[in-house]
Amino acid sequence: MSYVSPFTGDVIQPTDVSYRTVALSANTQLNWPSNSTTATDFIARIMQVNASSAGLQLRVPPANEASVGEDSLIRNVGSNSFTVTTSGGASTIITVAPGEAKYIYITDNSTVAGTWGNIAFGAGSSSADAATLAGYGLLAISTTLNQSHPTSSLTNGYTYLASDRAQTKVWSSGSGTSTLPLASSLGNNWFTLLKNNGTGTMTVGTTSAELIDGKITKTFQPNDAAFIICTGTEYITVGYGANTEFAFSALVKPVVSGTYTLTTNEAQNVIQEYVGSLTGNVEVVFPQVVTLYVVSNQTTDNGYTLTIKTSAGGALSTTIPPGQQATLVCDGVNFFNANTVQAGATSLNLINGTVGTPAINFAAETNSGMYRPGIGQVAFAILGSQIINILATGITVTGEGKFSGGIKGGTF
Repeated sequence: MSYVSPFTGDVIQPTDVSYRTVALSANTQLNWPSNSTTATDFIARIMQVNASSAGLQLRVPPANEASVGEDSLIRNVGSNSFTVTTSGGASTIITVAPGEAKYIYITDNSTVAGTWGNIAFGAGSSSADAATLAGYGLLAISTTLNQSHPTSSLTNGYTYLASDRAQTKVWSSGSGTSTLPLASSLGNNWFTLLKNNGTGTMTVGTTSAELIDGKITKTFQPNDAAFIICTGTEYITVGYGANTEFAFSALVKPVVSGTYTLTTNEAQNVIQEYVGSLTGNVEVVFPQVVTLYVVSNQTTDNGYTLTIKTSAGGALSTTIPPGQQATLVCDGVNFFNANTVQAGATSLNLINGTVGTPAINFAAETNSGMYRPGIGQVAFAILGSQIINILATGITVTGEGKFSGGIKGGTF
């Protein structure tokens, strides 16, 4: 039969039942009160329900047999929770805990299940439903609002939106950029989270010369993370950076020949040592990240080279001979050797050293070299023993002196 009035074209209004008490002992299907049905379980404007056990269902009538706005206030006066479902128990509308009262109403009657809105009146006082209140950064769990920072991928060139409030943006590629909008468009208290899970630098820029931490841009290196917070006029970060408990770490990497592209974890090591017996020239490719490295070439000298570079095309590289090391600066594209003469320097100061560990010694023989044994003295040690000592009064040689060209001048 049809529930549409032939006179108005609207769904026929059910007969109004103001109040009912319901002893809920089994899943119960409710009906609209009308002259067209002989069913006795009617839905009322106000219903006090006492469930005999937990988990029972109170099923509302078909939504397509009533107009939008049809409503009911359902109060749990018992000691067990129950659920209010759509017609036939297809889906849950609300769960009513002991002592709670909840108000439901039809917002869409195009289907049997329909769409139902709800407001929680609470126990003794009214309160809005948590799911209705949940906005950006909030998640409704049962009747409470909880913090939420859902993750999504950050794409190169992305411009942040107001809807990114409390979101966690994750960068997973090489070098890239993203842009923050005008701070005034977001207001004081907007924030987002950023984590660089990629292999290159993620540069966050601002709009119209606004600042982030006092600068136009902020760089996030691999594994860096921070809260980005809008003050209404600029941006600041909180918790910026990666774990610095162990700021320096070393990588010992065997190489033989060809090109080696470092992983993000390998490139995080400030000290880089390369070992092995080369059978050809070696190129080591680093991520495009602004940083500093100490690189040591401890490979066997077979006449081949070790070159350090980034993946950028046409970038400057640095070649390190076997047995040597260099401090290198990467600007995100090029590698520069930082081992230069200090500007303005006119002298070089050394520690005194000892006969067992001279101030100037050799990596393969640390007890051979030059040191200062005392005031006005410079000495040379071989295998931990002093062989030559140069004093203001002359030279002392320990052991036998041999001169292939003889000795000239002076008195002997």
